[in-house]
Parts: sequence; C-alpha cells; structure tokens
Amino acid sequence: MNEDEIIRRLDNAVDRLAAIEHERWAHWQAYMHEAGERLPDGRLVLPADQVARWDRQIATPFGGLGDDEKDSDRDQVRRYLPEIVAILTGR
Repeated sequence: MNEDEIIRRLDNAVDRLAAIEHERWAHWQAYMHEAGERLPDGRLVLPADQVARWDRQIATPFGGLGDDEKDSDRDQVRRYLPEIVAILTGR
C-alpha cells in the first residue's frame, strides 16, 4: 500500500478514531469529576494536590515523565492501535 492509499484510508476513518478519542476524553473527565467535590451550584472544586500534579505533568515532556506516567500514556495510545490496524488492512 502506498502513502496516498494510507492517507486516504486514514482520512476516511477520522470518525472511527474520533470515537476512540471521545471515549478517552470522557474517561478522563469522569476521573477528574470523581476526584473533585461538586458544589451545590454545580461547580467542581478539584483538590490542590491533584491540580499541582496535573500542572507538573502538563509542563513535562513525555521523556521527563516517570515510568508509571509514561505507561499510562502508552496505554491510551494502545487503545487506538486495533482500530488503526483495521483501517490499514481494510477491515
């Protein structure tokens, strides 16, 4: 398969990949909401230690993360791989 065919297949599969991304995002949002405290007016207050950790992770390139944090990112990427294989093999 040439590069043009790969690009065409991936372009046609954007919604399939976007569905995985939405699932990943929703999982993360649920995690954040569970970590926080819901106020009566609907606002969500997040614990300062969690915010500090996330701020540190945001400011850290992948190579500077700890092994557990890298593994967590790798696990998220692995969620895409079966779909990418299916797209590239025409399944």
